[in-house]
Amino acid sequence: MDLALLLSFYLLTLVSVSSLRDIGIETNAHETCTESFQGHHHLSNDSDIHFTIHHIHGPCSPVSSRNLSPSEILKHDDARVQTLNRRLTHPTIPSTLKFNKLRPEPLNIPLNSGSSAGVGNYVIKIGLGTPSKMYVMVVDTGSSFSWLQCEPCTGYCHSQIGPIFNPEESTTYESIQCDTSECSSLQDATLNSPNCSSTNVCTYVASYGDGSTSTGYLGRDKLTVGSAHTIPGFIYGCGQINNGLFGRTAGLMGLSRNKFSLLSQLSSKYGYVLSYCLPTTTSTGNLSIGWKTYDPSLYAFTRMYTDPQDPSLYLVRLIRITVDGLALPVSVSTYMRRPTIVDSGTLITRLPSAVYTALRAAFEKAMSRYERAPRFSILDTCYKGIGGNASVPEVNLVFEGGSGLKLEAWNVMYDVGDGVSCLAFAPNGWTNGVSIIGNLQQQTFRVVYDVANSRIGFAAGGCR
Repeated sequence: MDLALLLSFYLLTLVSVSSLRDIGIETNAHETCTESFQGHHHLSNDSDIHFTIHHIHGPCSPVSSRNLSPSEILKHDDARVQTLNRRLTHPTIPSTLKFNKLRPEPLNIPLNSGSSAGVGNYVIKIGLGTPSKMYVMVVDTGSSFSWLQCEPCTGYCHSQIGPIFNPEESTTYESIQCDTSECSSLQDATLNSPNCSSTNVCTYVASYGDGSTSTGYLGRDKLTVGSAHTIPGFIYGCGQINNGLFGRTAGLMGLSRNKFSLLSQLSSKYGYVLSYCLPTTTSTGNLSIGWKTYDPSLYAFTRMYTDPQDPSLYLVRLIRITVDGLALPVSVSTYMRRPTIVDSGTLITRLPSAVYTALRAAFEKAMSRYERAPRFSILDTCYKGIGGNASVPEVNLVFEGGSGLKLEAWNVMYDVGDGVSCLAFAPNGWTNGVSIIGNLQQQTFRVVYDVANSRIGFAAGGCR
């Protein structure tokens, strides 16, 4: 890819609980890490892959250069939700970027039409290349494509922990040419058309709903997980222009159902099963790929659905919400007008407006003894003095088949600072918009994506 073209890209893309019982709510003030980041992978045997996982903005994270404010976090969360809605309600219009080998022209990336969701909230470590070197990566179930920053960073690379990957120093790195099936099918993963460099190397544009972008070459190399697992020929992007909310990570690992994702590329060897426990910001979680340590008897399952508009996303049917054991006065059909996405990268759960209105009314009734606070960003049900121990009503999310999430207080309230906490749910403002189960509601639950059997399972206490 020509230097002038890369620079033109850069310049244009800087863009459960009993009723009312006392339970501690995690707050942001003076957070300390209860467990250190593990520089290795947890390997229980030689058959499955296990990663340690941390929240990117928490005190355990090795990569966050600064903590985003709650208002910034919610702003970017809303941008992600808008993009997920767009992906399921409008046909994907791919970008029309073309690489002129002789006369590079200024280009514009249409973030709204060819965008994946905003970048995720959790990080793992992987090894790449020969000899293998370790890199901290964002993981995201709403993304299909994996990429990391690569030398020579012809356009721009953000600051990251450790050295930037240099493909010339890896004896197993291979560029992927334009006239390959991998290149021709890249659009399904990035939602932007692939292009071709002057040396016939396939190039990609990965753009995200929060304005983050990565542009570079398509390649393959050896992926290493711990000391027992090596995966040759892992396909990923070698980013030359990378800008956005990646903290100080090296890049992103997609975990969706697209064939380019980390899960899909490992599925033939380890099994088409992904499970994780997303930790709170101050603790450690884990992520696993494979069949051998997966025990279905531990989970309550619901059917996994596929939307032809975007078959890569993980969809279920939310059929009921209860507050203190009482179901909201909302018909099942209201819940099920659109599918519900289970998403690791969205923070706050989004609900149809009618469902959210009923939830808010029931919650306000149960919280009447607390002093109200003004709305905060997208959160309109806020209270003063909810830090530390608080009496929070039991909220239970019930899915088709009877599985559910019986939420703890930290899954229900979001601390926005100054002694104020808000109900961590919001209405989806889009007409016919989707419901989304955010990562705040998933924290400390074990969630398994059993893609081979088209089901998603939930189990409490998964981070222990």
